[in-house]
Amino acid sequence: MWTLTRVTVPWSIRKGIDEGIEAGGSLILWSGLIIAVGSVSAVLTGLRRYLAFGNARQAERRLRDRLFAHVQKLHFAFHDSVQTGDLMSRSNTDLQQFQNFVTMVPITVGNAVVVTAITVILFSTNAGLAALALVFLPALQMIGRRFGRRIHPAMMGIQRESAELAAVVEETVAGIRVIKGFGAEQSRANLLSKEATDVYSESMLAARVRSVFWPLIEFLPGLALVVVLWRGGHLVIDGKLTIGELASFNIYVAMLIQPVRMLGMIISSAQRANAAGQRIDRVLSTSAEIADPSHPASLPQTSDRGRIEFRGVEFIYPDAEPSLGTDIAVLHDLNLVIEAGETVALVGATGSGKSTIARLIPRFYDVTAGSITIDGVDVRDLRLQQLRPAVGIVFEETFLFSASVYANIAFADTDAQPHEVEQAAVLAGAHEFITELDNGYQTVLGERGYSLSGGQRQRVAIARAVLADPRVVILDDATSAVDPTTEHEIRDALTEVMGRRTTIVIAHRPATIALADRVILLDEGRIVAEGTHQELLNSNSRYQQVLAASSDDQEIDPDPTEGMA
Repeated sequence: MWTLTRVTVPWSIRKGIDEGIEAGGSLILWSGLIIAVGSVSAVLTGLRRYLAFGNARQAERRLRDRLFAHVQKLHFAFHDSVQTGDLMSRSNTDLQQFQNFVTMVPITVGNAVVVTAITVILFSTNAGLAALALVFLPALQMIGRRFGRRIHPAMMGIQRESAELAAVVEETVAGIRVIKGFGAEQSRANLLSKEATDVYSESMLAARVRSVFWPLIEFLPGLALVVVLWRGGHLVIDGKLTIGELASFNIYVAMLIQPVRMLGMIISSAQRANAAGQRIDRVLSTSAEIADPSHPASLPQTSDRGRIEFRGVEFIYPDAEPSLGTDIAVLHDLNLVIEAGETVALVGATGSGKSTIARLIPRFYDVTAGSITIDGVDVRDLRLQQLRPAVGIVFEETFLFSASVYANIAFADTDAQPHEVEQAAVLAGAHEFITELDNGYQTVLGERGYSLSGGQRQRVAIARAVLADPRVVILDDATSAVDPTTEHEIRDALTEVMGRRTTIVIAHRPATIALADRVILLDEGRIVAEGTHQELLNSNSRYQQVLAASSDDQEIDPDPTEGMA
């Protein structure tokens, strides 16, 4: 309909000149028709652009939702190798480029229909004059193809460098405390300047390509108007063309100029979208290596829950690269049984495999060989949505969200009732300090929860972990970053938590290790000793060395539980 109204206006002008002026007809009639058709064309133009932008935004929204959902499904090894800033660039800048092109699609199709309709009208009016007027189109097509080939590498470079720039900004903001602590503001500014310069260089390369091709795209259609005026004028003089036909012919040719001028912008936008689409597709085409089984099993509903068994477990990180004389395996033929309700501490030097064991149980990674079972079911046979809520983890680095304390505790179970959230906080020893905050449980925390102390953050994290009533709780160095007084408070909370469920404690401090029923000493991915804390402390020299090294040369208390509340 928009095309029909567009091509009707020049025809109305032709009729108005030939029949309204030359033949002495009614100018009011033809003028009114032009106004009416022009008004309808204006309304349809607005509607067309509204629908075009609406469809583009809808496509962008759906693609962003799909990309975000896929990124969350991807395994830890993928996130280990990809920068956060790069993913942010793909889900923001690249999607914006894609959306811009989708906006152009219906508009470009509309312009193509207009060009086709005008071409038919011009040839039906005067084939010879039409051929002269359109002689520039093949040249424009050739220029457009060359322009596309030249601009694509530049667009890819801009997208790549923009992603690297976003990565620098993201890392700088996330690590601002480290940067300020080391006075490294200038070095980060220099790095940002370098990345910004790279973006500028790639952008100027694209600008040079445009500066060569766009003047040609702008100039050639103008020649067509000159040709039509010169040749068409002679045809009017010779009586082979009416003045109205010449006027409408010029208007039709002029209507071709805008779509042709848009050709360069369309090609440039298409190349940006192509580059962005390739970067988005690299993420979407990455398969999730940790996925639900085709025929999932279920955890048994028994009173004794949380028995864990490692059978001949070996593990190599996916990106590990072997070097001469180096063993890249992190775990070697690990066999371990943790009974339901038992608390086991994993102790060992850095790199001995403690945290790796914690990551294998909830399937952050899959074992290279062997198997891990929970209550007799291989973790690889469980749906992730059943496995991971059954394993509550408190990481060494506590991450809280910029939300209320209540929302942070209820993060794993958004349907939890207020009394359940409060009960989890009481169990974790967090209820007392939460009620003393300005707005209690509704107090909104700053980024990463830094408005709370380290011990308070850890206790909120513990409450979050136990709210879902997991079968297994993993405490990955949960007290390593706090002072001894705070550690004492957290240990009291841990005692309550561990008394109810199977618990794996990864710790270096003797007082925390002593809370465990059994201690497993790891060395280079192998179990080298096990027993109670006191037994190993009295009989195992390697255990003494590990504790001595981890306690920063502080004297080891032979009975770290003495004097504890």
